[in-house]
Amino acid sequence: MADDTSGPDRRTSAAEEELAALEAGRLLFAANCEFFFGAQKLEQLPAPGRPEVAFAGRSNVGKSSLVNALTGRHGLARSSHQPGRTRQLNFFNLGNRLDLVDMPGYGYAEAAKSIKEDWQDMMFAYLRGRATLRRVVLLLDARIEFKPSDHDVMDLLDRAAVTYQMVLTKIDAVKPAALARKREATETLVRKHAAAFPEVLLTSSETGHGIAELRAALAGLADE
Repeated sequence: MADDTSGPDRRTSAAEEELAALEAGRLLFAANCEFFFGAQKLEQLPAPGRPEVAFAGRSNVGKSSLVNALTGRHGLARSSHQPGRTRQLNFFNLGNRLDLVDMPGYGYAEAAKSIKEDWQDMMFAYLRGRATLRRVVLLLDARIEFKPSDHDVMDLLDRAAVTYQMVLTKIDAVKPAALARKREATETLVRKHAAAFPEVLLTSSETGHGIAELRAALAGLADE
């Protein structure tokens, strides 16, 4: 008789794997994390080394807050005083196992057209040419609708053939019914993009919701 793999043993194994992944994420992000490089031009990028995970999102989406929540360092990533004008890629070494790359925000209405075009040119060149880039974490504000700039960046990531994972931020400010609709809409959008990772994560830097799950997802991309 064939083994039954759909019963309690299988469920126990899945639960154990999930706990192991959460613990791996906790251990990775408990390590020291330090800024080590900033690049405003492609020729300034550090030599490829450790695996990299880049964080992208619209200006004011909560990117810096999320990076700080993940690492437990409140002042590690800082927001620009002029949203939409930061053009630098900031690299952070996480425990000598993974580099976190804080990308400039996009979509700020008052940013000059030349800066918007420069963002696309530089980011696309980085995304498609960086062999050590394992994933882009694309942050979307759970409180607001998708913007044209969000769709533009998803198309850019598809063209660059870089795997990206959509993460909803600021879910503590959204009522459950509205959040459920937002999650469903995001999952529908994921299915329309070839390079999008299938799992959508919900996070709040204020309450810590989803932080452990995102740490676990990223730990699977780090060096052993």
